[in-house]
Amino acid sequence: MLNRRQMLTTTLALGAMHLFPGISMGQARRLVFATFTGSWEEAHRDVLVPAFRKATNNAEMALDPMLSVDQIAKVTAARANPPIDVMLHDPGPALVAIGQDLAAPYPVAQSAHYKDLISDAQDPMGPAPFFQVVGITYNPEKVKTPPTSWADIWKPEFKGRVGITNLNSTLGTGFLVEIARMKGGSEANVDAGFKAIEDLKPNLGAVAANPGQLATLYQQGQVDIGPGNFNAIQILKARGVPVEFVAPKEGAIAFKTTIHIVKNSPNPELAFKLIEASLSPEVQSKLMDSPYLIVPTNTKVKMGGEIAKVLAKDHDEMKKKFVFQDWKKINEQRSGWIEKFNRDIKI
Repeated sequence: MLNRRQMLTTTLALGAMHLFPGISMGQARRLVFATFTGSWEEAHRDVLVPAFRKATNNAEMALDPMLSVDQIAKVTAARANPPIDVMLHDPGPALVAIGQDLAAPYPVAQSAHYKDLISDAQDPMGPAPFFQVVGITYNPEKVKTPPTSWADIWKPEFKGRVGITNLNSTLGTGFLVEIARMKGGSEANVDAGFKAIEDLKPNLGAVAANPGQLATLYQQGQVDIGPGNFNAIQILKARGVPVEFVAPKEGAIAFKTTIHIVKNSPNPELAFKLIEASLSPEVQSKLMDSPYLIVPTNTKVKMGGEIAKVLAKDHDEMKKKFVFQDWKKINEQRSGWIEKFNRDIKI
């Protein structure tokens, strides 16, 4: 006689066979969700995972935090039997993953929440549950005059105290592109951005491998100012770390974060349920609140708290206030930029 857990597993497997033909009953295993490192892992562990388990009667899953480039590498190396079921990507890596046929189409017709997403978040190859916003991070105990412009990071008073990330992260590449744009360049020509970062070397105290590592450097007091993700800063503040976020006068950088079912995943039904949970008003409302402060994409979630105060009062204002970069154009040269950065930007 089947127990409750066995009945759940059988039901989910049958559901997967219905929504995703070609998946056999014997292909089930624990769901693996490749989230981002740092604050994203914390937010998803604390909010999204419990919501998923509630919706699936405690189905087993694991978070595997890593950068998008590492997610793509893992799935590419094992296409027929991928070790990841759900990928999380910023715009550049999402285009790569879709272009390399690593993502399965999202079953939009079965989704209860897809239709409620803002139009920019509706992508049939992977909807966007969240937006990220990048501005200037600083330690108010060390930086007495709050910065107002990206250009402030180059001030001599910050010698050895600036922290940035390398270009493997969207934060690092987005910062490079924005600095290039400020100096007459574009997504197609970032030479001016590289020159500016070369000029920034005296101020550089650290080049972090990823945003999570950069946040740790603020926590340890090793850096005082630099580009940073809004939600990562809020989690640090909640821990008592002296850190603030400001949108520069040139405009903060905004980009969507999409979530994808991995092609050939043995758990497509569970993957669908995890993504559905991420799109739900309940999860997005919780992630919008302190300490996570992740910008929601579901129109049924009204922006409030620090997001409404510091970033935008609604989605329409966000579109007007923030800088959205052309990641299709960026991807055309990004690999070369990463090589150049790793070769030339040393401290």
